[in-house]
Amino acid sequence: MAASELYTKSARVWIPDAEEVWKSAELIKDYKNGDASLQLMLEDGTNIEHKLDPKTKNLPYLRNPDILVGENDLTALSYLHEPAVLHNLKVRFMDSKLIYTYCGIVLVAINPYETLPIYGTEIINAYSGQNMGDMDPHIFAVAEEAYKQMARDERNQSIIVSGESGAGKTVSAKYAMRYFATVSGSASEANVEEKVLASNPIMEAIGNAKTTRNDNSSRFGKYIEIGFDRRYRIIGANMRTYLLEKSRVVFQADEERNYHVFYQLCASAHLPEFKNLRLSSANDFLYTRQGRSPVIDGVDDTKELRSTRHAFTLLGINESYQMGLFQVLAAILHLGNVEIKDRDSDSSIIPPNNRHLTAFCELVGVSYPDMSQWLCHRKLKTATETYIKPLPRLQATNARDALSKHIYAKLFNWIVEHVNKALITNVKQHSFIGVLDIYGFETFEINSFEQFCINYANEKLQQQFNMHVFKLEQEEYMKEQIPWTLIDFYDNQPCINLIEAKMGILDLLDEECKMPRGSDESWAQKLYNTHLKTCSLFEKPRMSNRAFIIQHFADKVEYRCDGFLEKNKDTVNEEQINVLKASKFDLLVELFHGEEKATTPTGQVPGTGGRTRLSIKPDKSRGTSSKEHKKTVGCQFRNSLQMLMETLNATTPHYVRCIKPNDFKMAFSFDPKRAVQQLRACGVLETIRISAAGFPSRWTYQEFFSRYRVLMKQKDVLTDKKLTCKNVLERLVQDQDKYQFGKTKIFFRAGQVAYLEKLRADKLRAACIRIQKTIRCWLARKKYLRKRSAAITIQRFTRGYQARCLVKFMRRTQAATVIQKYQRMYVARKLYRQKQAAALAIQTILRAYMARLKYQALLREHKAVIIQKHIRGWLARCWYKRCLEAIVYLQCCIRRMRAKQQLKKLKIEARSVEHFKKLNKGMENKIMQLQRKIDEQSKDNRLVNERLVGLESSYTVESERMRSELSRLRGAEEDAKNKGNQLSSLLEELERLKKELSATQQEKKTIEDWAQTYRDEMEKMVSELKDQNGSLKTEKDDLNRLIQEQSQQMTEKMARSIAAETQQLETDLNEERSRYQNLLTEHLRLEEKYDDLKEVVALSSNVSKPGHRRTDSTHSSNESEYTYNSEYAELEEGSRASEDVTRGMDTSLTLKLQKRVTELEQEKQSLRNELENKEEQFQRARARDDAQFKKARGAELEYESLKRQELESENKKLRHDLGEMRQSLLGNAATGAGAPGSPAYKVLLDQLNASCEELQVRKEEVLILRSQLVSQKEAMHHKETMTEPSVFADDVNKLKDADEIKQAYIGLKDTNRLLEHQLQTQRRTYDNEVESMRGELQNVKEDNNRQQQLLAQNLQLPPEARIEASLQHEITRLTNENLDLMEQLEKQDRTIRKLKKQLKVYSKRIGEMGAGQTEGQTSPGQIVDEPIHPVNIPRREKDFQGMLEYKKEDEMKLVKNLILELKPRGVAVNLIPGLPAYVLFMCLRHADYVNDDQKVRTLLTSTINSIKKILKKRGDDFETVSFWLSNTCRFLHCLKQYSGDEAFMKHNTTRQNEHSLNNFDLAEYRQVISDLAIQIYQQLIKCMENILQPMIVSGMLEHETIQGVSGVKPTGLRKRTSSIADEGTYTLESILRQLSAFHSTMCQHGTDPELIKQVVKQQFYIIGAVTLNNLLLRKDMCSWSKGMQIRYNVSQLEEWLRDKGLMTCGAKETLEPLIQAAQLLQVKKKTDEDAEAICSMCLALTTAQIVKVLNLYTPVNEFEERVSVAFIRTIQTRLRDRCESPQLLMDTKMIYPVTFPFNPSTLALETIQIPSSLNLSFLTRV
Repeated sequence: MAASELYTKSARVWIPDAEEVWKSAELIKDYKNGDASLQLMLEDGTNIEHKLDPKTKNLPYLRNPDILVGENDLTALSYLHEPAVLHNLKVRFMDSKLIYTYCGIVLVAINPYETLPIYGTEIINAYSGQNMGDMDPHIFAVAEEAYKQMARDERNQSIIVSGESGAGKTVSAKYAMRYFATVSGSASEANVEEKVLASNPIMEAIGNAKTTRNDNSSRFGKYIEIGFDRRYRIIGANMRTYLLEKSRVVFQADEERNYHVFYQLCASAHLPEFKNLRLSSANDFLYTRQGRSPVIDGVDDTKELRSTRHAFTLLGINESYQMGLFQVLAAILHLGNVEIKDRDSDSSIIPPNNRHLTAFCELVGVSYPDMSQWLCHRKLKTATETYIKPLPRLQATNARDALSKHIYAKLFNWIVEHVNKALITNVKQHSFIGVLDIYGFETFEINSFEQFCINYANEKLQQQFNMHVFKLEQEEYMKEQIPWTLIDFYDNQPCINLIEAKMGILDLLDEECKMPRGSDESWAQKLYNTHLKTCSLFEKPRMSNRAFIIQHFADKVEYRCDGFLEKNKDTVNEEQINVLKASKFDLLVELFHGEEKATTPTGQVPGTGGRTRLSIKPDKSRGTSSKEHKKTVGCQFRNSLQMLMETLNATTPHYVRCIKPNDFKMAFSFDPKRAVQQLRACGVLETIRISAAGFPSRWTYQEFFSRYRVLMKQKDVLTDKKLTCKNVLERLVQDQDKYQFGKTKIFFRAGQVAYLEKLRADKLRAACIRIQKTIRCWLARKKYLRKRSAAITIQRFTRGYQARCLVKFMRRTQAATVIQKYQRMYVARKLYRQKQAAALAIQTILRAYMARLKYQALLREHKAVIIQKHIRGWLARCWYKRCLEAIVYLQCCIRRMRAKQQLKKLKIEARSVEHFKKLNKGMENKIMQLQRKIDEQSKDNRLVNERLVGLESSYTVESERMRSELSRLRGAEEDAKNKGNQLSSLLEELERLKKELSATQQEKKTIEDWAQTYRDEMEKMVSELKDQNGSLKTEKDDLNRLIQEQSQQMTEKMARSIAAETQQLETDLNEERSRYQNLLTEHLRLEEKYDDLKEVVALSSNVSKPGHRRTDSTHSSNESEYTYNSEYAELEEGSRASEDVTRGMDTSLTLKLQKRVTELEQEKQSLRNELENKEEQFQRARARDDAQFKKARGAELEYESLKRQELESENKKLRHDLGEMRQSLLGNAATGAGAPGSPAYKVLLDQLNASCEELQVRKEEVLILRSQLVSQKEAMHHKETMTEPSVFADDVNKLKDADEIKQAYIGLKDTNRLLEHQLQTQRRTYDNEVESMRGELQNVKEDNNRQQQLLAQNLQLPPEARIEASLQHEITRLTNENLDLMEQLEKQDRTIRKLKKQLKVYSKRIGEMGAGQTEGQTSPGQIVDEPIHPVNIPRREKDFQGMLEYKKEDEMKLVKNLILELKPRGVAVNLIPGLPAYVLFMCLRHADYVNDDQKVRTLLTSTINSIKKILKKRGDDFETVSFWLSNTCRFLHCLKQYSGDEAFMKHNTTRQNEHSLNNFDLAEYRQVISDLAIQIYQQLIKCMENILQPMIVSGMLEHETIQGVSGVKPTGLRKRTSSIADEGTYTLESILRQLSAFHSTMCQHGTDPELIKQVVKQQFYIIGAVTLNNLLLRKDMCSWSKGMQIRYNVSQLEEWLRDKGLMTCGAKETLEPLIQAAQLLQVKKKTDEDAEAICSMCLALTTAQIVKVLNLYTPVNEFEERVSVAFIRTIQTRLRDRCESPQLLMDTKMIYPVTFPFNPSTLALETIQIPSSLNLSFLTRV
């Protein structure tokens, strides 16, 4: 592929950066050949121009696709280069918190500087037995690979751990050894694995120290060989050490410490045993205070010393030796405080009585004067004389420090030697695994001899590493038959030759050390002269003549020559050594045993200088010759390194490279610069370069086909997957050199997988775009149609609205026209009428004026006459009026008196509403009469007026005629006068009537106002009464609600407390059961070891004494309660025999076993007692809680009773007030005018009565409520006592009407009974309907699932294969139906045979009993419809009693035929379930019947031991274990059922009760058999676990149950288990078939249903735990599609439970963590709402598990998104308050405590027939 195809727009590249080493950028413009620069955009949005090198024109590195970022193996990356490696490590370390990553064969481990929960036993168990590529990278995976290859290839292995100081080398090596110790175990009882692990704290104490880079830095290298026997169990170990940093004993830099052991001693100086060491604080000693950092945060030195002493004890170093070691260490500290002063310029002196020197001499047992003498002097020897020369103070101080270092080195070597002695055993070593904890490549500002040796060792290791990587690559290519081309890789042999070859650096250094006047300067000149012009790897610094530069494989390093000669010599004063050899302290003498006189080739005293001092462990193979002791440090180191390389070359190496992420020890902080330096130094990048030079990416054909199936067309897919992949790849990649086809894999060069991923992503993107286009088109069309329909609807309604508006407008227009017409007509008519009226008025006025003028003239004349008449009349009337007034006044007085009397009566009557109504009614009648009268008068008046007008008009008209008829008119005038008088009288009368009407109306209004006021007052009173009634009702409702709430709260509280205590007690009980059952397991293990030892002793006895043969013991450890003495005696005999015969046997082992058995029995008894105490405590706690609840409830009910009494008193008061009001109303009404029967009174009375009735109803409700409370109280305390006085008695007695309470209570009970009956009837009906519907739905689901599976499979097959698949499906279906029919036929055959046997038995009985037996004595199977004839009744013979008799000598034959030789697959299949248990119990019954206790004991003992023996022999056979679990439980149930205990006899028939045991109480034996059943159950679980374990991960995680959902990502060098189902791969169907086989086997053996439920629950727990643990340890399994697969698999398991009717056994709940983990993989993981949903959903998962799944979540396709770090932090914050265990993995070894519920048998013992196939003819039926 051309660069222009890859460097296109949006392509991402890496560019160098000074801060981050490499920075990511994106191309914003396509690259074209010949361009001098690239246009890039950084991640922060900055645009830059990256110029290319004009000479090389090298383009920047391409970045891998995001889907490949975070891979477990760096070789899985498509682009293999430094920035890709660095970025992948950073993403895994920072984002996913993963510290381990593979790089081909190398495990890269980054120090997190934080304790992680990934090293527990459950993690070890999860990695045990797994392939290295199947699980996430881990140190345990490397250890497992080494262990597996050692067992498979029978070749020794090595694990090489290297890295800088503080990178975590020691911790990695320690965890690798812990893995071996845990997985393999030890071959003996010496606990070698514990000793191997115990060596770690010792070596850390004496060889580790705090540095500026690490708080626990190893200051030496070590190689530990862990030995294994032929069964690959640990038998011992051996340790070799390299380059101890002795100079740290006397000097420490700032912020550093001396070796830990010195500070541990100083911190423990207060202990009594350390008083004689004269120690104090670490700041008081020179050797421990120079670093000014005596304390490490979080480390307790006192506690660490206890661990160190415990480790010494475990390794066999007794207390006296330990105190001797501590004494030597304390002496070194005191020696460092010895002050040497100047005597003169050439000599020095120690002041007399120096307390530190005195302490030193006393501790090491040497003479004070001698030591004081030789600390300040030295001895010089010549050929003839010996001189004693004083030393200057500086040289004396150096000599003192040299002595301290020498003593510590000797002590260190002594401890290592004794640790090795403790780890070596007499068992022959078959193979070993070596763990090398070695320093990594080092470079400092000043590098000296130590760095030179360290880098020399790393050069050798790197050469071996390169050769091994090259060899593996070559083997892989040859295995796949790919043409091998030489790969150029860095060979550091020239650098090694420069150092170790003849005339090399070390050779010249040794030669210079032998020179009398050799110096560092002369040695440097020799180096320049020898190598400067001949070797390109050797350089001379420009500014120095005392340094040199070597080009190492990792970097150039400049070494200072100062101190090289002195450090290479490693001298010490001979006389000081002689003083120490003369010590009275035995341990010190032992340290210097074999020390030569000459300790240096030249005898010169070393000077100071240099950073560190070096020491090595002396080789044991060396002699004590002076030649050997004259070897220099460099020579010794070279020889040791050569031996190490020979050892490594003879083993298969495994590499662990430890990386330090930062120099500040910050947790999960990544410094790219430091990381790149270490990656370059440790060879990881060299591995990448070698891989990238060949074909780094490798795919199997199946994986390639599954991944890139989307790039193939239908015509490209052939039946041969290999040919298909070839054709497609040739079409996709034109360059043939970019890939190679192997036998099983396709090899790609670097970058090709990224190119294929780009093509795949483009194809998927195009498909997604097409899908999106189609969907968007469909959505747009759907939206358009919806809008169009809406527009049409809107138009329709709009047009209708417009039409309606038009019609309305037209109507309004027409109406307006009509209105205008009539308005105009009205205006015209009105105007016309106004004009007409005005004309008429004018005419009338004019005519009237004329008439009045005429009339006035006539009137004046007439009035003159009238005046005269009136005057005369007035005089007469005056007299008349005076008389009349007097008469009227008299009448008024009389009428006033009568009116007053009438007014009083009216006032009285006015008080009644009815009276006023009547009064008003009469007044209204009068008013109406008066109105009619007035109307009539008005009518007459109008007539008169009209007539008068007519007369006037006629008078005016006919004035002329009237003149002529004056005489006649005068008469008419008289008549008119009379009528005028009459009119005036009528007007007066009308005015009087009006006045009377107004007075009457005023009076009516007054009466109405009073009535309204009275009505308002009554309504107000009624409303107040209603309000009071409502408040009472509200208070009653609140009281009822409060009572109900309190009752509910108390009930819930009590239920919660009882449930919590019950749960706690059940948890405690389960824990006690689990502990007890674990003790039984331990007991069984010890018993098996005891049996093994007996067999070994017997075998040894047979070998040594052919004539002697040891008989097997039949005693069981379960009988230890009865047979301790005999067992111990036999154990002691076996121990003595083993001592006499075997030489290497541990004599105290059997005594330990004996003691352990005794402890186990005592602990078992204590557990029983504790269990009984727990049960008693539970009962007492329950009684106490009931009493407290009763007391609290009583107090609450008393308070409620008081409240009810207050409400009743208020109710009574209100009723009394209402009664008084009613009486007052009746009293007032009696004296008033209004009668009680008036309407207003009735309305008010009805309202009051309604209020009273409402109050009465509320009272009845209160009574009913009280009755309910009473019934609740009685029901609550019914179980305690039936005669206990009720808490509510006082309240009930206070009620006035007891009959109301009784009636309410009886009514409530009847109602409750009726409701309960109806509810039960409906529930039964509903359950029946649900069951029937569920069955039908299940059948439909099964048919549907089968059809869907068949359809899905057929759709995936080509057309020609569909017919074949359908035929196969039909054949399978018919075969299954045939098998089902055959199984039913077999069952029917067995039933027929059983019935035939019973028929024979019954026939025989009928023959024995005679034909005259009555029908009542015949069994139900023998009842026949025949006429009863009178027959003679013979004498009845004795019935069979259900016992079997056997002779004493036949006991072994019984056990052999019935237990040892009985095969479940053969004879036992046709037996009735539990037949061996029945036979044994029937034999036991006979022994009980004859009262033979010896026979009972021996039979039970033989039975138990035989069952144990058969299970030990065939314990891996599930059918055997299941068979004997069923029979053991049945035997236990028989012992209970026929024990005579009433608790077990209530389900028995009368005949079965007659068969009870009579003479012996076997309760203790029942416990022994129960323990045996527990052991068998645990063995059954382990057997099932061994069978299921290989299936679970493959079937639940790896296999694609739903084909095509998961995608296969690119793999690295580590082979990952494919998710494609190959031949022999376990699937989910395999698991379901195995579960069905387990279930059918247990059912066939007659296992108790409850026990089957417990077994199934344990099975599902194992499946869920193993699956979840693997999910948490496999990054490639944490994806959305895998979550779907898991949920589907879980649904299939639930379906299996439903089919077997086991949904209630609790098995589904054990899968809840796995279900929630699968849901977690599928839910959205972006917003805070998603975080809240996850926290509320994942309740069965711990916080560590949730965070782990989120960290491991990996998108399979580019369309998925990773989980952001911020989201994970949000989850952690929300789950911070959870109280839970920090454990990451589930305990797969956990076994639920088992119980054996009593299950009595309905089978009669006398009906059991023993088949002849059992060969038990010697048994006699009794």
